[in-house]
Amino acid sequence: METIRILIVDDEVGMRTGAERALRNFRVHLNKFGQEVGFEVRHVATGEEALEAIQAAPPDILLLDHKLPGISGLDVLERLRGRQDEILTVMITAYASLETAVTATKRGAYDFLAKPFTPEELTGVVRKTAQHLLLQKQARQLAEEKRRMRFEFISVLAHELKTPINAVEGYLRIIRDREAGDDQAVYDHMIRRSLVRLEGMRKMILDMLDLTRIEAGTRKREMSQVDLSALAAEILETHAPAAAEKNIALCLQAPEGLALWGDRDELAIMLNNLVSNAVKYNRPEGEVDVVMSAASQAVTLSVADTGIGMTTEEATRLFEEFSRIKNAKTRDILGSGLGLSIVKKLVTLYDGTLKVESTPDVGTTFTVTLPRAAG
Repeated sequence: METIRILIVDDEVGMRTGAERALRNFRVHLNKFGQEVGFEVRHVATGEEALEAIQAAPPDILLLDHKLPGISGLDVLERLRGRQDEILTVMITAYASLETAVTATKRGAYDFLAKPFTPEELTGVVRKTAQHLLLQKQARQLAEEKRRMRFEFISVLAHELKTPINAVEGYLRIIRDREAGDDQAVYDHMIRRSLVRLEGMRKMILDMLDLTRIEAGTRKREMSQVDLSALAAEILETHAPAAAEKNIALCLQAPEGLALWGDRDELAIMLNNLVSNAVKYNRPEGEVDVVMSAASQAVTLSVADTGIGMTTEEATRLFEEFSRIKNAKTRDILGSGLGLSIVKKLVTLYDGTLKVESTPDVGTTFTVTLPRAAG
């Protein structure tokens, strides 16, 4: 249970003690936050005492009387302006006026409570203020998490781009200075490796753009009945040259005209990433099997390879951004580390499911299930 600290400031001892009694065992059940909130209550009689108490231990909610001996409630509000801790102030006044309300609001008051008030009126305004307080806290936490994730994303991106840039720069300097002698074949190899690195960087940038558009919801979706069988055949044809280099067989098992309501480009991104990985992480003379089936409510597609596979622990990290399995078997395989993260986000967008089954040195199978009424 979370505890919210309340400081009551009023020169009437009966009001202070009565309010404390009403709030001492008061509990608020906030279903929106899935939690119960209790209150720790203190009280003082003057504005000067209030400022001292706030300096020693800032409350979350300040119940502040307008008319006080010495400095007034409005004076207290003025002196609290600019503090880093965000205290929600409820002004208590028997002299309510538009001018007072405007001044108090300008100085940071959140709400008002007119004297005399009932325990129900007091707990009602405290409930409302507590809910607003938790909303503010949640918003700050989300903003901080967003900043942290953005920093981590940029840090990893900088690292992932720095490596190929350094490699290309190194090759270019060798070529410029003819450090490899007069053997043109050596320079041709460096040029080919540079082009491969540049292609990997281009793929990473495109994947990043896909990822940010999906997360931001800015990508325009064009929904229609998509022929998944025909789309899968096109994807396999695209990857046929890369598969041929390793003598990998590409196989498609799908009923003709298998249709799904969705965005064709999004479905192509899903399939393309899965097939691309199946080819890249396969063994020479291996096989990639794309299998599709349909039920009344859902379409299931799987992409299986006969490649290097992975452990259960490695598979749990597979869908994180920039997550790549790095070991002796994958050292020379280039990738952005974003493809499967994009697949996961797209599958979620369609209210579908994505699972992976893998065995080291045997192969990996990704299975996607999408509702027929997806989109």
